[in-house]
Amino acid sequence: MSTQQETPRIVVGVEGSPSSRAALRWAVRYAGLVGGRVEAVTAWEVPGEASWSAPAVDTTFDEEDAERRLVEEVRTVLGEDGASLVRERLVHGHPVEVLVDAARGADMLVVGSRGRGGFRRALLGSVSQQVALHAPCPVTIVRPEAPAG
Repeated sequence: MSTQQETPRIVVGVEGSPSSRAALRWAVRYAGLVGGRVEAVTAWEVPGEASWSAPAVDTTFDEEDAERRLVEEVRTVLGEDGASLVRERLVHGHPVEVLVDAARGADMLVVGSRGRGGFRRALLGSVSQQVALHAPCPVTIVRPEAPAG
């Protein structure tokens, strides 16, 4: 936690997976306990952008639509009241770099244990693993919630 008297800032990675939704709920609960504020961050990248093998162009990507989907995801997960406690940010770049950069000066970075990609057998997703190694603040990795039953 910050030693200054500022409001604690909690950054949470949001990308639509069950782990991401659980991380968003966790971040808002934690912020409530510490009197903090939450920034929900989504990274976007054009396929092939970091590679020489394909042109870095995606004519189907609509940034306004992506921002709208981020806001809708936060509202769907938290409801209208919970969503009012969150500031959404859509940032261009690789998810690890975007989240590590967003976490500069933050008191906590929260991510899901596995995103939408990757192997089902993996205990940690590549983004959560890299963020845990490189973040400039404490990191909490949240597993998806078990189905009720």
